[in-house]
Amino acid sequence: MSTTNYSPRTSNPADFGKSSSDEPILRLENVSKQYPGTLAVDNMNFDVKPGEVHILFGENGAGKSTLIQMVAGVHKPTSGKIFLKGQQVEINSVHHARDLGVSAVFQEFSLIPQLTVEENLFLGSEECNGPFLKKVELHRLAKETLDRLGFPLKPDDKVQNLSRAEHQMIEIAKAFRTKPNIMILDEPTASLTERETDQLFELVASLKKDGIGIIYITHRMKESARIGDRVTILRDGKFIATVDMEEATEERLVELMTGRVVDQIFPEIKNQAAENLLEIDGLTLKGHVVNNSSINVRAGEVVGIAGLVGCGKSEIGRAAFGIEDILGGKITFCGETLYDSNSSDNNTQKKLSPRKMLDRGLYYVPSDRRVEGLVMNQSVRHNVSLPSLSLSKFTSKSFLRRKNEKSIVQDISERLELAPLDIDRKAESFSGGNQQKALIGKALVRDVKLFIFDEPTVGVDVGARVLIYRFIRDLCEAGAGVLLISSDLPEILHLTHRSYVMYRGQVRAHLQQGELDEQNVLSYFFEEESA
Repeated sequence: MSTTNYSPRTSNPADFGKSSSDEPILRLENVSKQYPGTLAVDNMNFDVKPGEVHILFGENGAGKSTLIQMVAGVHKPTSGKIFLKGQQVEINSVHHARDLGVSAVFQEFSLIPQLTVEENLFLGSEECNGPFLKKVELHRLAKETLDRLGFPLKPDDKVQNLSRAEHQMIEIAKAFRTKPNIMILDEPTASLTERETDQLFELVASLKKDGIGIIYITHRMKESARIGDRVTILRDGKFIATVDMEEATEERLVELMTGRVVDQIFPEIKNQAAENLLEIDGLTLKGHVVNNSSINVRAGEVVGIAGLVGCGKSEIGRAAFGIEDILGGKITFCGETLYDSNSSDNNTQKKLSPRKMLDRGLYYVPSDRRVEGLVMNQSVRHNVSLPSLSLSKFTSKSFLRRKNEKSIVQDISERLELAPLDIDRKAESFSGGNQQKALIGKALVRDVKLFIFDEPTVGVDVGARVLIYRFIRDLCEAGAGVLLISSDLPEILHLTHRSYVMYRGQVRAHLQQGELDEQNVLSYFFEEESA
C-alpha cells in the first residue's frame, strides 16, 4: 500500500479512510525505532479498536513512551507502517497528528508558565481574524472546555501560579478540546485527586461511547482493571502479549512485564523505633496550606503521611527541609530546635534551609523529579554528586576529585540497578523509573539520619517500585528514620509502622500499624458527614 501524506492545514480526520466497527482505528505493523546505541521499539505490532481502552503496560524503559510518541507525531518510526482507519499514513509532526485525529496527554507537561490557561490551551491552534486573535472567542471556548471537564480553573490564570495537579488538568483539557479518533493518555491521573480522577474516567467512558479509541498508560493496576478492555505488555521494546482485561490478574501482568514472578511487592520492614529525630509541633504555613499540625519521626521506623492531593501532606516534608514559608509552630531535629515561632531568639528563625538540613543529615526526595529533583540536561554522575561536592570525598583543595566521583556514583548506580548503566548519560534520556533511581542515589553519598520521600513511586513501574521499597526497608533497618508521604494507599498500608492522615491542611488522625487498613484510612480522607 502506498503511503499517503496529509497536509496538516487541510486534512480532516473525519474524511480520510473508512472504518467498520470490527476494523481497528489504529494499527501498527512491524514498527521499530532505533536511536544511537538503543533499539527502543523492536518490530512492534499493535492495534486499537473503536470504543476501547487499550492499556499499555511495561516497566520503565520498555518502549511505551516511544511507541505513543510515534503515533502522536513526536518521532518517526525507523521502519514499519502505521495505519489510521485502514489507510497507511506517515505522521510528520504533533500538529499533523492532531489534524489526523490523534490527541495526546503526555506524562511530561508541555506548558509555557508565563502564559495563561487559555493561551496554553490554544497554543498553535489560535482562532484569528486576519492577523488578530479572537480573544473573546478563545476565552469562551476555554471556559466551555474547562466547565465540561469540571476542572476548577480560570481561563485567565497564569500557569506559573498553579499547582502540579492543575498543570495536569490543563494538559488533559488541551487534548479534550475536540473529539479525536485516537486519544492517548500517559499517566493522566498521577497528580489528580480521586474526585478529579472520577471525572476523567467519566469522560473516557463518553469517548468510548462515541467510538473513539483510547491508548492508556498507567502503572496503577486498579485503574487498568477499572477502565481497560485489553492490555498489551511490552518488555525491552518488544511485544510480549495482548490480554483481555478480564483475564489480566495482577500476578500474570507482573510476570509478563518483568519476566519473573514477584512473590511479594511490599517487603516486611522491622520496627526498631529508637530516639526521636524529627518533631513538628503546631506547624502552620503561609497560605494556611498546613494548619496547627504535629508529627514526629523516630530512628528505625517508617512513618507515613496519607491524604488526597492538595491536603498539605507534601508541604510538611518541604517545611522540615526549609523550602516552605512558616507562620507558626516549632520544628526540632535531632534534639536541636530549628524553628520556634514563640522563641525570642531570632536565630531559631534562620536555621532552616536545604543546605543546612542536608549538612545536619536530613534528605528530602521531591515529588517532581524533573522540576525540583534533577538537572535534566546533565549526566547522572553530575546529578548524584551535585549536592555533595563540598564533601572531602568529592573535592580536595577546591578541585574536584573526578576519579572518586566516578567510582562512587558508579557503585551507587549498580546498587540501584540503573538501566542502562551509563552514569555519563544525560538524565533526560533515561526512563522515569531510572530518573527516580538517580534522584534517590543523590542521598546515598551522604551521612543521612532521616529520609523524607515525597511520592517516591509516581510514574514508576512495578519492578522499580519493588527496588525502591526494598531500599526503604534497608535504610530503616540500618537505623535511619523514614517519612513516607504518599497518595498511593497500598504504600501507606504495607510499608509504614504508623501513619498520619491529613485533610485540608490538618492532621485528622494518627494511626498505629494495627489500625492501618483501607477502610479506616479512607474514612479520614473526606468531609465528615453531619448527623
